[in-house]
Amino acid sequence: MSIFHNAYEAIQDSLYIWRQEMRQVVKDEGVLIFFIIVPLAYPILYSWIYNNETVREVPVAVVDQSHSALSRQFIRRCDASPDVRVAYYAQDLDEARSLVSRQLVKGVYLIPTDFDTRLNRMQQATISVYCDMSLMLTYKAIFQTAQVVSMGMGSELTSKLGGHYTHREEVIAARPLDYAEVALYNPQGGYGSSVLPAVLMLILQQTLVLGIGLSAGTAREENRYKQLIPVSRYYHGMFRIVFGKALCYFMIYAVMGAWLVAAVPRLFHFPQLAPWTALVALMVPYILACIFFGMAVSCMVKYRENVMLLMVFISVPLLFLTGASWPQSNIPGAWQGVSWLFPSTYGVRAYIKLNSMGASLADISTEYVILWTHVLVYFILACLVYRYQIHLARQDVRDRLTQMKQERLEKMMAGE
Repeated sequence: MSIFHNAYEAIQDSLYIWRQEMRQVVKDEGVLIFFIIVPLAYPILYSWIYNNETVREVPVAVVDQSHSALSRQFIRRCDASPDVRVAYYAQDLDEARSLVSRQLVKGVYLIPTDFDTRLNRMQQATISVYCDMSLMLTYKAIFQTAQVVSMGMGSELTSKLGGHYTHREEVIAARPLDYAEVALYNPQGGYGSSVLPAVLMLILQQTLVLGIGLSAGTAREENRYKQLIPVSRYYHGMFRIVFGKALCYFMIYAVMGAWLVAAVPRLFHFPQLAPWTALVALMVPYILACIFFGMAVSCMVKYRENVMLLMVFISVPLLFLTGASWPQSNIPGAWQGVSWLFPSTYGVRAYIKLNSMGASLADISTEYVILWTHVLVYFILACLVYRYQIHLARQDVRDRLTQMKQERLEKMMAGE
């Protein structure tokens, strides 16, 4: 009977903590924003901005100092490309910079005076490209268009100087090995399909940690940890507290996780190759790892504002450390070691392999095992953190009782 009694008591304690935490989440506007509003709205805004994947007809200005047939040919081909539109002809570079500063154009093509002369002398000519770097998509369109056009013109000039007799020989000389360029796992070559899956997974971790840290900061400011003392009668009471809180967070983020990794990619037509069973198998350890990680990190949150300063500051470095926007092979070993501490590193890599590359669960076995290791390690750390918090709360209660007894004794002695 004692076993059943202990089990019943553990369930009751966990449900009590779950109710208390759910009530605090609903009452706290800041936690509600991080748990509900941000995961719902931010992915839609971010995905909508980059939903076009690529930009077309980016306006550019041309400074043609050569005024030759070859320079006009270069300009015509750039203007005929789908990505660039020659909107202005500037007299000099200063006028072109003025057009860029007024946002009338997004880039400048500068053709030097010796462009035609150097080509006729069989020397290498140079075309300078100036781009507005405030938006990577426009920079990519302007630079790649100039690169493709210059390479095409260079191949044609090379074939004409080769002394071939037929047009077919010129074509073979210009391009001896024909190929079709297709970006792996990203046929559109777009920024959204490449980076947004990583951003969605990172949003899940960051909002979860922010909400947990905000709740912990509020509890510490109000000294609400005293309410957990009756539940923590035994050592295993820490497990009940952590389990009750984790159950509250998991119920909320089971819905938010489905929205982020299943609904948002479908709404904006991002690559979605993983079956729902594989996504569920991945998201369960990832959400649990993020929950226990947030609960462990909450020990560093003394005030509500601290967690926002901490997590918002490291959001961009965490995105780079995942290897989604920066090659993993180029990340220094020390920083790769730092990345192992965060569930987002392996959650992002596993999600991209599953959803964008069509991998199976067996292909992400390394990331999968590490995520479950994070769950275990951060669960133990969370238990230790809450045990320490309860110890401080108990000590505070003892000090207050001692102080009250001392004050009562002093009053009694003064009355005598």
